[in-house]
Amino acid sequence: MSKSLGRNRAAGGNRALIVSVTTFDYGVDLSSRKGAKKDTKRLHKVLTRLGFQVDLHMDPSAEEIYQLFDEVSEKTVGDCFVGVLSSHGEEGVVFGADGGAVRLARIFSCFGSPAMASKTKLFFVQACRGGKLDSGVEVETDSALGMEEEDSLSHYLSIPINSAVMFATPPGYSAFMHLLGSVFLQTLCDILEEDGGRHLEVTQLMTRINYRVAYHFQARGGKLAGKKRCPASSPALPTRFSPSLTLARLSQAGPKTLRCMAWLPQC
Repeated sequence: MSKSLGRNRAAGGNRALIVSVTTFDYGVDLSSRKGAKKDTKRLHKVLTRLGFQVDLHMDPSAEEIYQLFDEVSEKTVGDCFVGVLSSHGEEGVVFGADGGAVRLARIFSCFGSPAMASKTKLFFVQACRGGKLDSGVEVETDSALGMEEEDSLSHYLSIPINSAVMFATPPGYSAFMHLLGSVFLQTLCDILEEDGGRHLEVTQLMTRINYRVAYHFQARGGKLAGKKRCPASSPALPTRFSPSLTLARLSQAGPKTLRCMAWLPQC
């Protein structure tokens, strides 16, 4: 059953939903994701400082994940919604704590209503999209190997207008998870907490995440030694999406505290 671990009531009306699966139900053949709690805790803190009303849910089932996004898509939003999904996955899906597949196409389609059409919607997905490794810590990967890659483009086609989606890895590749968190989401937090980070345009933010992960991350240890990572965003920003939007302009947060956290690979 889903555990709701955090909610804040910040002013401004912008909302964020963080859904993270760290431990799977008994009998589900998916390993626990020990570093995911580090990501969710830090994301909650960063987004709260940016003025978002943040809901954090841990270990929901597949059906509960659908319900969470259905419900938040019907709530009043000021200017911006941020959705974060963190779990094991394959191309086009992530998995609930019960092992059920959650289709990203269905998640994105929740936000196509007229009420949400004019709102900026940002999605960050920390999950594998296949089993390939980029040659380019002993780490875990957020993959569940063996699931067929069906409807691999359907989630792209379902992305509503005024939206941007960023994935931890390109199609077909694994996403690394470390005991201190994922390189993808930790890099997102690093950039947002740096001086000027929250004033980056959305496209600049995604470009900077891509650059840092691609050029500054390299796995160490065992068969993954030397493997690289590069996040991927939606192929093109949908029509009517304004690339000049920044999280600072979309929020009503006060002065932020500078805090940078280095990535420490597991040896």
